[in-house]
Amino acid sequence: MKIVVLIKQVPDTAEERRLSPDTGRVDREATDPVIDEITERALELALTVKDRDKSTEVVVASMGPADAAKSIRKALSMGADSGIHILDDSLAGADMVLTAATLAAALRDTGADLVIAGNESTDGRAGMIPAMIAEHLGLPLLGSLVSAEIGGDAVAGVRLSEVGTQEVTASYPAVLTVTERFEEARFPNFKGIMGAKRKPLATISAADLGVSAQVRSTVLDVAQRPPRTAGRKIVDDGNAAAELVDFLAARRLI
Repeated sequence: MKIVVLIKQVPDTAEERRLSPDTGRVDREATDPVIDEITERALELALTVKDRDKSTEVVVASMGPADAAKSIRKALSMGADSGIHILDDSLAGADMVLTAATLAAALRDTGADLVIAGNESTDGRAGMIPAMIAEHLGLPLLGSLVSAEIGGDAVAGVRLSEVGTQEVTASYPAVLTVTERFEEARFPNFKGIMGAKRKPLATISAADLGVSAQVRSTVLDVAQRPPRTAGRKIVDDGNAAAELVDFLAARRLI
């Protein structure tokens, strides 16, 4: 089995993230870059399959600037076999339409049985890229799963919804996305770190993929979030309940 895991380099999720007022994009220089936590969990799922069956090939793919190669190398040190880095300055600031088209083009000829991704990225949280990729490739999507069983002939999983639990399944090839309910990623050991330096990492451009790097959407304006103000205090002098009801009703919260 061949599994391709989509990973994304994002600003450190433990620090405050901000938008650049000049570009309207995420300011990636403000914090240290890390692999998105949810995509790390996607990689962990793939590596658990490889742990059970050593013939499984795990490839990590990422689209990003030059230093995104560091995140790919970390994924290789964790146990992935090879990496794909889509690197092209013309893709800077790519919107979802362009990002999905580019990633789908990179995946099309990999021969992957299964593509695993996070259900959303912690810097954008749009949660639409995997579905768009599946549409480009004409593959079934098992999205936002809380558990998954990757078998020899099919993949199955459980998805939670507002009204209950859904059990979904698909034959290969397919696209699967994980949520934060999955196991945290393992730490690379010294052997893995040293071995990652010798693993293949292919760098490809938009031209290599036959993709026209045309960004169709732009950010027109960025405004700083206003500081939080003190709330209204209600002192119980016998009619606090009525005051609270009036307060909530005035804001159409009840």
